[in-house]
Amino acid sequence: MEPESDLDGYSKIVAGVAAELTPKVASLRVPQGGRGRDSGRGGEGLGSAVLFTGDGFLLTNAHVVGRAQGGTALFSDGTTAPFSVVGADPLSDLAVVRAGGSTPPPAELGEADRLVVGQLVVAVGSPLGLAGSVTAGVVSALGRSLPTRSGSAARLVEDVIQTDAALNPGSALADAHSRVVGINTAVAGVGLGLAVPVNTTTRRIISALMQDGRVRRAYLGIVSVPAPLPAPLRERFDQPDALRVVEVVSGGPADRAGLRAGDLLISAGGRPVQKAQDLQRLMFGEAIGQPLAITVMRNGALVDVIAEPSELVAA
Repeated sequence: MEPESDLDGYSKIVAGVAAELTPKVASLRVPQGGRGRDSGRGGEGLGSAVLFTGDGFLLTNAHVVGRAQGGTALFSDGTTAPFSVVGADPLSDLAVVRAGGSTPPPAELGEADRLVVGQLVVAVGSPLGLAGSVTAGVVSALGRSLPTRSGSAARLVEDVIQTDAALNPGSALADAHSRVVGINTAVAGVGLGLAVPVNTTTRRIISALMQDGRVRRAYLGIVSVPAPLPAPLRERFDQPDALRVVEVVSGGPADRAGLRAGDLLISAGGRPVQKAQDLQRLMFGEAIGQPLAITVMRNGALVDVIAEPSELVAA
């Protein structure tokens, strides 16, 4: 009979997640010429990456790999492997790399949309090449937005996870069952870290990076903010909120379709729109050049317009 552990319940969970994920998180060493904004000794960029497939694909931040084409991955057991950058998407701050040779079993990707504020999360990474670094905390807030930019294109990464766990770029943010629910991207202050969520939208981004090496996005050309629907429309459309259009880019698809600042955007493509992510979920490659039906409330009346999104170009 094994002796009973002196660890309390909280410590057992954190220790279990650490034991499960540490072998599956690699330290990335990126040559100086292509590094992102995190750098270490010897002219190398440093960050973490999470192994998520059995054939060597790892998930990290776009700013960790920068413009590099490859580098070296170091696992906690001392194994090193060269990696190549499969694709990077600065507008979501996600990148996929692939390590050569034998790799450990992959981590399981979870579902960030199921998180609740106050839930225990564990961060596992390799900051500055120090393998197996573990911190724990709670989900401090959900629904945060993270501004990103690539060339002249800008975007908000929606539903970003805020946590008080200490983070390093590219490391895994996991739930109590060792499922990776986020890729840690930034430290915004003491006790304030941000992670890109693993959800339906980011899974599409990851898939596109694996298949095509890039993410094609559609573009409407509006700036909007969430706003409550008037009571009669709440009942009619069975949704409490919509998006208030605060700016329409001159000459853009929305402008050509007749959308105006002040319009209350209720649905797009036959789907309810209550927050920016609802619209962004529709703005992938297959929407480019295709008719998109949009319903708005304007001056108390419902108006239907047809827009044709164009491709977002990060020039």
